[in-house]
Amino acid sequence: MDLNILWFILIGVLYIGYFVLEGFDYGVGILLPFLGKSDIQRRVIINTVGPHWDGNEVWLLTAGGATFAAFSGWYATLFSGFYLPLFLILIALIFRGVAFEFRSKDDNPLWRSLWDWAICVGSFIPALLWGVAFANFVLGVPINEAHNYVGGFWNLLNPYALLGGLISLGGFIVQGAIFLTLKTTGDLVEGARAVTRRIFPFVLLAMVVFVILSAVMVNFSVLAVILAVVTVLVYAAGGWMLRSNRDGWGFILNSAAILLATVTIFVQLFPRVLISSLNPDWSLTIYNSSSSPYTLQVMSIIALIFVPIVLAYQIWTYWLFKRRVTEKIKLEY
Repeated sequence: MDLNILWFILIGVLYIGYFVLEGFDYGVGILLPFLGKSDIQRRVIINTVGPHWDGNEVWLLTAGGATFAAFSGWYATLFSGFYLPLFLILIALIFRGVAFEFRSKDDNPLWRSLWDWAICVGSFIPALLWGVAFANFVLGVPINEAHNYVGGFWNLLNPYALLGGLISLGGFIVQGAIFLTLKTTGDLVEGARAVTRRIFPFVLLAMVVFVILSAVMVNFSVLAVILAVVTVLVYAAGGWMLRSNRDGWGFILNSAAILLATVTIFVQLFPRVLISSLNPDWSLTIYNSSSSPYTLQVMSIIALIFVPIVLAYQIWTYWLFKRRVTEKIKLEY
């Protein structure tokens, strides 16, 4: 295995960590104004992700930094062609982060309601647009021979990509609802379970349609189709667990489905990183878009040292804040 393949895998792992961890984070944020019937309930909801949301976003920052350093050509084309959606994601994440910190600074209900909706919208936009972006990765986008994106914003909002966005949005909402059943008590648990019962069937149906379209329209490889089918089956198994109120297993299987979906996308891409819809020979690959071998070597050494430290720290934080959040404890947000 050469360093180009290694860093393609590592970037895939970073996105897996981001989607699995930030997925429930987004879901909780989207559900905040709807499940929280009072200020105290909303504070409980926010405090379930309060210790984790900023740490979860580190996975995205690291994935972006790794893409810039390891595959500079991929980074350049991606951030020029997907500039507007990525800008919208950035703005949404900025307002979301500010809202977490600002809402508790004033007791005024209007003030808190404003920031609660900022958290909701700031979670909704990236949850939708990440699915749109990754669906476009495998569908293909107009890239010319010079590896420049020559399409427009509306090229990205095609039906296939929008379906991918709805799947990521619905999947993250379900993930967030399951997380709340594990971290809260009383009415919030029942409300979260009601959300999963309503949304889960639609997400499952959308996934089945997406897999069929992928096999027919996008010409997924045999391995990618198998992984996609396994993803749907794992997600369905998670739904079966949720019907029996086995929320822990439901969360594990839902997380596994997100993991498998991300793996499926990267398997379908390999060895490409961006597929040209104009000519397959113009696609960006892990070789024609990579940085120098020396850069990859230095990055590998740095990753070998610091990635285990980051993983150990995140595992420790989740262990430290593993208990349920109730109205009786001291709420920070």
